[in-house]
Amino acid sequence: MSIAYSNVNQLWADILTQTLKRLGLACAVICPGSRSTPLAVAFAAQRPDIDVISILDERSAAFFALGQAKASGKPAVLVCTSGTAGANFYPAVIEARESRVPLLILTADRPPELRDCHSGQTIDQLKLYGGYPNWQTELTLPIADMGMLGYLRQTIIHAWERTQIPSPGPVHLNIPLRDPLAPVPDGIDLSDLQSQLNFVEFFAGLTNTFPIPHSRYPIPDEWLQCDRGIIIAGVAQPQQPQDYCRAIARLSQTLKWPVLAEGLSPLRNYAHLNPDLISTYDLILRHPQLSKELAPTMVIQVGEMPTSKELRNWINATQPRRWVIDPSDQNLDPLHGKTTHLRISIEELEVGGQGRESIPEYLQLWCDVEAQVRTAVDRTLGTMAELFEGKAAWLLSQTLPPGTPLFIANSMPVRDVEFFWQPNNLGVRSHFNRGANGIDGTLSTALGIAHHNQSAVMLTGDLALLHDTNGFLIRNKFIGHLTILLINNNGGGIFEMLPIAKFNPPFEEFFGTPQDIDFAQLCATYSVEHELINNWEQLQQKLNPLPTQGIRVLELRTNRAHDAQWRRENLQQFANNIKC
Repeated sequence: MSIAYSNVNQLWADILTQTLKRLGLACAVICPGSRSTPLAVAFAAQRPDIDVISILDERSAAFFALGQAKASGKPAVLVCTSGTAGANFYPAVIEARESRVPLLILTADRPPELRDCHSGQTIDQLKLYGGYPNWQTELTLPIADMGMLGYLRQTIIHAWERTQIPSPGPVHLNIPLRDPLAPVPDGIDLSDLQSQLNFVEFFAGLTNTFPIPHSRYPIPDEWLQCDRGIIIAGVAQPQQPQDYCRAIARLSQTLKWPVLAEGLSPLRNYAHLNPDLISTYDLILRHPQLSKELAPTMVIQVGEMPTSKELRNWINATQPRRWVIDPSDQNLDPLHGKTTHLRISIEELEVGGQGRESIPEYLQLWCDVEAQVRTAVDRTLGTMAELFEGKAAWLLSQTLPPGTPLFIANSMPVRDVEFFWQPNNLGVRSHFNRGANGIDGTLSTALGIAHHNQSAVMLTGDLALLHDTNGFLIRNKFIGHLTILLINNNGGGIFEMLPIAKFNPPFEEFFGTPQDIDFAQLCATYSVEHELINNWEQLQQKLNPLPTQGIRVLELRTNRAHDAQWRRENLQQFANNIKC
């Protein structure tokens, strides 16, 4: 393969992008700017092998790339110019680190002689993202030398690897570039170098897989001897959800322990795999007597702790012996209990030998109470005609087409999913930004997940959507369909659940923060379809089947103060009505 290079920047950028292509890069998101010109030109030349997308707003671009990486499990690349452009990537970099999503960030920069001298569009970009990247470095200035091209190739390979192991996360490469930035001659004779550069030989041995050490961990005898244990399946977005669910089911059936499954766990969408699934634990634990009777001796926590405050307080109060199963190097115990971290995936746990044959009374009690509360929740919501926002999550769990990718926004939507999401066998692929739990980038992440995927849905409140309306600028590059189920309660519903809600003023102005936006007009500005939902039957019809192209907003208007009051009264009532 031979390419005529006009200048050393073009050569440098081409080697960089050729390396990434061979490593398996599928998506590169480019933000417009001058200093990054060689990179943008080089990535554009790699089409169609790489899906190269231009996105105006850097924050939206970063979350779109985050969504792509979430959906695929593979690193996505972000490219921007020098100056504050890269600073707008920061929230997504934080989320990538905290939720373990592979991202490779390439920030173009001024050369050293133009720094610290008030040259335009120049800031200190070294370690721009603090300690959040898995790894970060600055490349040397482009040099026309075979040895230095080898350095570039190997650095890119290492950066790609570090986005994935030992735990997935962001990697930042700062890339200084001198003029000329466009593919015009720079006066350097590259003819001899081009004659030496045999691409087949230069990239020989390059692989897109890296050996990841695996270890098998046998079940401790103390687990097998315990008949008052629970498995907590927390927040998880595994690439192979059925394998993940089966691994937990094997452990549950061997130990005869119930599985308390977070609403954001795939277990609730593959319910047939685990007969001892507990979905209403947050409500059950509001019953004072039962919460004491159900106190466990041992707990196996798979992944991160669920969102439920009731569950966390219960675990903190009962102080059981705990194990955390997760392959990362992170501390996943915010309660600081008696915890042992097993640094393996649940699929690597050795579940062999004979398990317990009889069903312990403890497990039977959990299952009996779950059946009671689940029936009560489903009956209550099933007969509800009023537009209570919590019913939207419950309805989604039964209505979506099988396998639908679903992005769930932070604040009240994730909590309503935990409260009300009905166990099902639809295989819905739930996604969320629960690393840092922010509302920034909600729309852009969902579009990144849906891009080139099957028709997807996003469940969001109005503030989370408004915080990222620039995400709609992606619409002309977006391939696929996203339905946005917008819960419009004109403000921050999550704050209605907090003690500060009793103090108004200043509550409504500084916490409720109503924006009074006409979403029909907002959608028209971006040429996005909008429809106001007036009843649950209408919503069901719009959710299945889903369109295959475009972006659509289904707006459900609710009263946040009324909904908050409903939760305060009825969540506790579900617990009070349990017959022990």
